[in-house]
Amino acid sequence: MEKVNQTFFLSHGTPRLSIDDSLEARDFFKSWSHKVFQHKPKSILVISAHWDTEFPSVNTVLRNTTIHDFNGFPEPMYKLKYEAPGAIELGKRVKELLMVGLGMKRVDEDTNRGLDHGAWIPLMLMYPEADIPVCQLSVQSSQNGSYHYNMGKSLAPLKAEGVLIIGSGSATHNLSKRGYNVFTDSSVSWALEFDLWLRDSLLQGRYGDVNDWDEKAPNPRMAHPWPEHLYPLHVAMGAAGDDAKAEQIHTSWTSTLSYSSYRFTSSL
Repeated sequence: MEKVNQTFFLSHGTPRLSIDDSLEARDFFKSWSHKVFQHKPKSILVISAHWDTEFPSVNTVLRNTTIHDFNGFPEPMYKLKYEAPGAIELGKRVKELLMVGLGMKRVDEDTNRGLDHGAWIPLMLMYPEADIPVCQLSVQSSQNGSYHYNMGKSLAPLKAEGVLIIGSGSATHNLSKRGYNVFTDSSVSWALEFDLWLRDSLLQGRYGDVNDWDEKAPNPRMAHPWPEHLYPLHVAMGAAGDDAKAEQIHTSWTSTLSYSSYRFTSSL
């Protein structure tokens, strides 16, 4: 079994990523296995912004169904399926690490839930064969960045077990400000400012600042009126470790939605 020394935060943007070839980010995701991460992992753990629960939850299913958790999009998108095998053993291992390693009192198992679009749309482009077992872990928007960073730290042993850890969210996520161009409209300059602050903080290793993003970042509540799309970053960051080096592996935009994505590389 080959160890994994990288974790990732991927900005999944609009659900149209599943069908829209005009989106620059689509090419990035499709190039994944030959440009970004050539090794085929044993299994994949996805922390998605679109599963937000009071207590941490993992899905433990034999085969993942496809959750079309979006409204008002073209009909063909609702016919797409990504039925990757479930990863029941991984889910139970995640539960063990969170409860024993981190001391959490409660971690739930969901034996019915499949993959939401924060998981299956990127994975459909990255691993179209759908032959790698996938488990999802939820975020808790009632908690903070440090909570999710510590959650990630407790999951770090998974890397030595051949698990690819992916946080799927969005570097910026304010759906009330769609329809603007961040490069020409000064009224949405907050999006670029936050995105650049996040990039610089990560590349300079200022993970503490990123944990305290709601106090340290410019325009935090404009970039993220709700925090669930940023917390997957904290889990990926924590799983990589304090000594990990961050690298921006993609950046593009759809209106005020940033697709900035990052790789964290640590020494095993």
